[in-house]
Amino acid sequence: MNRNTTYAVVDIETTGTDPKVDRIIQIGCVLIRNGRLINRFATDINPGRKIPKQIQNLTHISNGRVQKAPYFEDVAFIIADLLADTVFVAHNIFFDYQFLNAELKRCGVTPLKISGIDTVELAQIFLPEESSFRLSDLAESFGLQHDNPHQADSDAEVTAALLLYIEAVMRQLPLVTLQTISELAILTAMQTGDYIKNIYQQQLKENPLLSEELEIVAGIALRKKAITLYEDSYYQKKYPQKKSQKEKLYQNELSFRKEQARLMNLVYQHFTQDETKDLLIEAATGMGKTIGYLLPASFLATPENPVIVSTVSLLLQEQIIKKDIPLLNRFLEQKIQAVVVKSKRHYLDLARFKQTLLSPVSQKQYALYQMAVLVWLTKTTTGDFGELNLINLNHLFFQDVAHRGVNYLSPKSPFYPHDFLKFLNSQMQESNCLIINHAFLAQESLRQEPLLPQSPYLIVDEAHHLPTICERIAAESFNTFSFEKKVQQVLGEDGLFARLDNWLKEELEGKRLVNLLQEELKELGASYEMLADLLAQELAEHQEIVTAEDFVKFDKKTMKCFKKIELFLQESAEIRDSWQQFIQKRQFAWGTMAQFDFAILDELFNDLAKHKRVMQRFCHDFTPRYIHWVLRRENQHGLTFQVTDFEAAILPQTKWYSRFEKIVYIGGALKLTKDRNLFAKRLGLPAANLKIIPAPFDYDKQTEILVPIKAAHIPQLSPSEYSDFLAENLTILLKDFNRPALVLFTSHEVLQKVYEKMHLKFLENGREILAQGIGGSRDKLLKRFSQSDAGILFGTDSFWEGIDLPGEQLELVIVTRLPFENPKRPFVHARYDFLSSIGADPFYEESLPNAMLKLRQAYGRLIRSPKDRGVMVVLDRRFVNTTYGKQLRQAIPKKVVINELSLLEMTLEITKFLKD
Repeated sequence: MNRNTTYAVVDIETTGTDPKVDRIIQIGCVLIRNGRLINRFATDINPGRKIPKQIQNLTHISNGRVQKAPYFEDVAFIIADLLADTVFVAHNIFFDYQFLNAELKRCGVTPLKISGIDTVELAQIFLPEESSFRLSDLAESFGLQHDNPHQADSDAEVTAALLLYIEAVMRQLPLVTLQTISELAILTAMQTGDYIKNIYQQQLKENPLLSEELEIVAGIALRKKAITLYEDSYYQKKYPQKKSQKEKLYQNELSFRKEQARLMNLVYQHFTQDETKDLLIEAATGMGKTIGYLLPASFLATPENPVIVSTVSLLLQEQIIKKDIPLLNRFLEQKIQAVVVKSKRHYLDLARFKQTLLSPVSQKQYALYQMAVLVWLTKTTTGDFGELNLINLNHLFFQDVAHRGVNYLSPKSPFYPHDFLKFLNSQMQESNCLIINHAFLAQESLRQEPLLPQSPYLIVDEAHHLPTICERIAAESFNTFSFEKKVQQVLGEDGLFARLDNWLKEELEGKRLVNLLQEELKELGASYEMLADLLAQELAEHQEIVTAEDFVKFDKKTMKCFKKIELFLQESAEIRDSWQQFIQKRQFAWGTMAQFDFAILDELFNDLAKHKRVMQRFCHDFTPRYIHWVLRRENQHGLTFQVTDFEAAILPQTKWYSRFEKIVYIGGALKLTKDRNLFAKRLGLPAANLKIIPAPFDYDKQTEILVPIKAAHIPQLSPSEYSDFLAENLTILLKDFNRPALVLFTSHEVLQKVYEKMHLKFLENGREILAQGIGGSRDKLLKRFSQSDAGILFGTDSFWEGIDLPGEQLELVIVTRLPFENPKRPFVHARYDFLSSIGADPFYEESLPNAMLKLRQAYGRLIRSPKDRGVMVVLDRRFVNTTYGKQLRQAIPKKVVINELSLLEMTLEITKFLKD
C-alpha cells in the first residue's frame, strides 16, 4: 500500500447472512486514490428468489425492483475486474468480503485474493470516544451525508467518506502514537494493520511537528494538563430572593419558573437559616431541579467549603457538568468550578498502561483497547474511562491498567508528575462543587480514609435511590472458588510471589513475611475447599440463608473449619500490619516494576481483609438486621458468602453522615403513601422535614390512563398463558400505533418470551422491537429508540425510570403488570421478615411504596415539559378492582382520568387523545 493505491470501498445488501443459501440483492463500490473519489459502481442484483419482508423493510429494496435487475452471474466478471489490483475496504469486512467471494466462487469466477481493510476496527482505534460504531451513527456524528442507510450505494459512499475522515485523524496524531499503534495492529482484521503501518511510514517521511498541546513522556504522547485555579469574585454576593432579582440575574439566559424558584429558596434557606440538619424536598422531574439546587449553592460554596452533589448515576454526573453548570456559568458572576469525582478504578494508571505495552498480550480485543487508549491519551486530561463509551471495564485490559490509588505510585516513575488521580486531587482543591454518585457516597463508609472533604453542604439528588444503593454497597461478599483461582495464579511459577522473591533478595524481614503469607494462603484455600464440601452436606438443596438456629446446629467438623478460617484470616491481617511497617521504612527503595507487584500484594491483603469482615459478621452477628447468605450457582464452583445489612440506609450510622453540616435530599417521589415521613424513617431521619413543590404540569389535560375493561386475572395465568396474553394484547395496541412506545415488564424471562413471539411479525412490517438484554447496552438501545419514528422498546428494572425522552419521542407507556416485587424471592422474603421483626408492616411500608414508586416513575416518563402529551396503559386490572389498587392509584396525580375500555376502543382513544 502507498499513496497511489486504489481503495475499493464496498457494501453489499443480501437476503440474509448465510452465503450458502442467501444471495446478494445490491452491490455498491466507490474507488478512492490519493484521498480522492475516482469512480463509482452500483447495481441491484436479482437474487432469483423472494426477498424476506424484513430485508425489504430494512433496505427498501422490493421484489418488484430487482425483477429486471441482472443476476449475479451477469455481473460477476465485471465486479472481479473492478476489484482487481485494489485494496478492499468495508464496514465489517469479514461479512462483505467472504459473502462476495462465496458468490464469485458459485459463479465460477476466481475468488478475490486482494488485501482488505476494516473500517469498524479503524473507527474503534482512531475514534475511541464515539458512543456507537454503527455506520449510520458514525455518519451522523461526523456530518457525513448518508441519504439511504442499508442501501449498498449509499453505505459504500459513506464508508468511503469515513475512511478519508479516519485517515485525516491518523495524520494528526503524533508519530510516537502512530508508531506504537502500527506495532500493535498486527492483530487487526486482514491487512488493516498494513494500512496503518503505511500511513505511519508516510508521516515518518514528512516528520510533522508535535502539537504544542501535547508532550511525550516515556514514549507515550499525552495531552498537557493545567490546573484551573479558582477565581473568587472578591465581593459579597447577595442571593436573589425575589422574582425580580432572579430575572435580573438570569440576563435572559434562563426563564423564570415559579416552582424552580421555590426550590432555590428552600435550598438556600436550609443551608443558611434552618437549625435542623436534614431537609427532604419532593420536586417533579422536568421542572429544572438541577438548576434549582445548583444556583443557590453557588452563592455559598468555596473550595474550602465545597458543595457536594450526589446523584444516582455516572450519566447524570456527566449531564450536570456538561449541560447544567455551563448554562449557569453564562450569567453567574461567581462561577461554579466543578469536578466529577469517581472511585480510583475509573481512572487510567499511566505507568501500568505503559507496562502492558512492554509485555504484549496476544489477544485482539486487548490490542484494540491498547490502540484506542493511545489515541485517547492525546485528547483526555482526566484519564476517566467514562470518556470511552463502548468499553467493558471488566475486561482483562482495564483490570490491568485501572488505577490502584496514589499510594501505589512510584515517585521514580516518569509518569508520576502526569498522573491522572494526582491531577484530580489537585483539581478538587480548586473546585467549589464536587459531583459524585450515590455508590461513591455509600462507599465512604467502607474506606479507611475518606475521599470527600468535610463540608457544610451536601445535596442528594434522586434521593429515593439512596437506601437501595446503601444496602447494595454494604452487602460485602466473596467467592471461594475465585479466591482459590487467584491464589493459584500468585503462587505459580511466574506468579507474584516468584517476583517478590526477586525484589526481596537482600531483605530478610520482607522475605520472611512473604513466605508466611504464602503458607497462610495455601492453608486458607484448603480450608475453603473443605468448608464447601461440609456445607454441601449441612444445607438443604436450595437453601441460601443461614439463620442463627442453622449455625448452632452445624456439625463440630464444620464449626472447627469456620474457626480455622477465622484464625488464618486473623494471622493474615497481622502479616499485613508487619508488611506495611516494613514497606514504610523503605518506601522508595524500589523502582516502578516492584511498586506494581507491591500494589498487587496490597490488593491481595485487601481481599483477605474483606474475607475477615464478612466471616466475622457471618459467624458472630445474628442480630435481625444482618442476613447471612451462602450462595451456590449451578455453573459456578465454590461458595459465595455474603452478609446483607438491612439497616445500611440508616444514615446517622454511616461514617460520612456526620461529616456534613447540612444535607438536602431531593427527589421526584419522596411521599407516596399517606405516611408523610415514611421515606425519612427509611433513612433513619424520622424528624426530618419534607417540603413538596407542586408539579408545573396540567397532568389531567396532558395525560390519561387506560385499563382494559376485560382482561385475564394475571396471577392465575401460567407463564406460557401470561406471555401469550401479553403478546396478543400488545400486538393489538401497537400494530397500528406508528409512534414510539415503551413497554415495561417486571420480569426479564417474560420480556424475552413476548419478544420472541412478536419481533419477527413486526419486523416484517418494517418496525423493529428493541429489547433489553437483546441487541446492545441500555444506552445503545435508548439512542436507537430516540432516533426511531415508531420504535418499540421493551424494558425492565432501570427502564422504569431515568429515561428522558421529551415530546413526541415518547407518548405511550404500557405497564404489563403491577410492579410488586416477588415475595418468594429469598432477598425480598428476608427483607419482609426483618421488617416484621422490628414491628413494621412489610406490605404497607415496603411492598406497596416500592410498587407506587415504580408506577410513578413509569408515568413520569411521559411528561417532561408543559407541551408533552402521553397515555399510560396498565394491562393489569388489579389496578382498578382491588383495595391495594386504590392505594396504588395515589401514585398518579389526583385529577388524571382513568378510563376502562376494550382494547379496540383503547387504540382509537390513544390516537384521538394524542391528536387532540
